[in-house]
Amino acid sequence: MSGLLIYVIFFHVLGAIVWVGGMIAIRFAVHPSLQNISDDQIRLARILEITGRLFALVLPFILLLIATGLYMAHVFGFRGHTDLSVVVHVKEAIWLVMTINYAVMVWLRFKAQSYYLSANYLMAKKYLAPIPKYLLPLNIFLGILALYFGLVLRGF
Repeated sequence: MSGLLIYVIFFHVLGAIVWVGGMIAIRFAVHPSLQNISDDQIRLARILEITGRLFALVLPFILLLIATGLYMAHVFGFRGHTDLSVVVHVKEAIWLVMTINYAVMVWLRFKAQSYYLSANYLMAKKYLAPIPKYLLPLNIFLGILALYFGLVLRGF
């Protein structure tokens, strides 16, 4: 394995760890704690701040995952209809769905922020609700699945 390739793989795995790990931490550690804040305005402010920081943090890692994934697919020559090329395409599809889901979460958060700033806390809450309930768990599941397929590609 070339010297450059080891760094590409390292940064690819690092990107997955930050993205998936960040979502796991927010969903299962931070989100339940936020529910203990009884004041809607304060709770919504904290949720908007935390999700804003998470989404800003993971964006460069999403871009890093895309770049390193495409580079590895090119270098390893995963073309044609081999078993490994099918796994590569499945991983690409998973990361694509995760990226679209991320974009939906960012949009929902943006809408919620707009409602929050206009003091419409009920609508802000409505737009934020699908993120921890459906969208984060979906991306966590898909991210873990993609990590598994990454191990399959490495021959483990």
